[in-house]
Amino acid sequence: MAEPSSIVWLRDDLRVADNPALHAAVERGGPVTVVYVLDEESPESRALGGASRWWLHGSLTSLRAELDARGAHLTLRRGAEREVLPGLVHEIGAGAVFWNRRYTAERAIDAELKTRWRDDGLEARSFAASVLHEPWTLTTGAGQPYKVFTPFWRAALASGEPREPLPAPETIDGRAVAGDELDEWNLLPTRPDWAEGLRRAWTPGEGGAHDRLESFIEHGLPLYHRRDEPGIEATSRLSPHLRFGELSPHQIWHRLRHGLSPAAARNRAKYLSEIGWREFSATILFHAPDLATTNFRREFDAFPWGRPDAEQLEAWQTGRTGIPIVDAGMRQLWATGWMHNRVRMIVASFLTKNLLIDWRLGEEWFWDTLVDADPANNAASWQWVAGSGADAAPYFRVFNPVLQAQKFDPDQQYIRRWVPEVDSEVYPPPIVDLKASRVEALAAYEAVKAAKD
Repeated sequence: MAEPSSIVWLRDDLRVADNPALHAAVERGGPVTVVYVLDEESPESRALGGASRWWLHGSLTSLRAELDARGAHLTLRRGAEREVLPGLVHEIGAGAVFWNRRYTAERAIDAELKTRWRDDGLEARSFAASVLHEPWTLTTGAGQPYKVFTPFWRAALASGEPREPLPAPETIDGRAVAGDELDEWNLLPTRPDWAEGLRRAWTPGEGGAHDRLESFIEHGLPLYHRRDEPGIEATSRLSPHLRFGELSPHQIWHRLRHGLSPAAARNRAKYLSEIGWREFSATILFHAPDLATTNFRREFDAFPWGRPDAEQLEAWQTGRTGIPIVDAGMRQLWATGWMHNRVRMIVASFLTKNLLIDWRLGEEWFWDTLVDADPANNAASWQWVAGSGADAAPYFRVFNPVLQAQKFDPDQQYIRRWVPEVDSEVYPPPIVDLKASRVEALAAYEAVKAAKD
């Protein structure tokens, strides 16, 4: 007797290669239904921002083509996962459901459904796919999660080689099931269409991810020791592909094991440590699922953010602060959906410490405008700069944007690209005095220290 149908429930793992859930379903035998559910209703789910919605449309389009080429079909459904998935199981009489684990608050949905399906006699299995080390596998000697990156990454490196990536299935016994049309989801901007710069900068999907990886290995990794210079192409730009799971960290890890030039090989360990920061952020989020809204270090609840100045916030968002490196970064973000990491730290420090605007407003803006708006990385990085996070930059470390620009963009190659009017009369004066606002920020921090003491 043939095996009853399997369902592969995809989330942030939009690829066919190194996809443990898809691999398990194919190995099990029988028809396979691949489904993606857009859940904007469940309380655990955070609705995607505009740039991420644009990326998701492209990624699902690419994934559909990859599955079609192997004999499968991508079914799209919209609604609360607690309702949509059991409904699909009943609809097709599925005997098994497979998925890859996520580490956000949404894991409560996964656990609830797994229990329900197993109680009903279904095979329900989840797999590790998006991180090299799951959040509960690395702990301190006291059995607690790490709160400092360096010992966390040291433990990760000492834990052994990550598993080999799984191959993409050559064929899939796909079962087509009716679902939504992707265009019905209205993920793409129309009035106005602000995504032209994103279309020029990115190719969402598994193929685009691997092309980007190979380009980085050839051109960017040899220059990775200069990664803090935003005017040169020395970073991987793999973050949106990792965020949507078009590429796995296991694939990156093992691809960097061979075929590198001597110059690229010298920078391999440093680049992999940046993958480590992604792992560290996922661990933090697992243990603090409200990371995007709550200070990790609760003593920062006493920080006197005050009411944000609406004009200053808008000037920051639109790149009109009169601080060239800040404006360059914010304009790059709006035009391409991405910003160089060094500049992300500069603009975040400027918002939280020179303008004394709550880090949560910056996190929300990045969530809406970044194509790589990752629930762990985005929140953890904002808290790192603000001083309220795990292994955070000390609050008194206020990035001076003028000195940062002089150090990392001395020829203004980056600034002039994004702020061509920088030396003209039309460029506005700074909206805040950097020295005076630094003093004010440090004085505000005294409230945190006093509350802690």
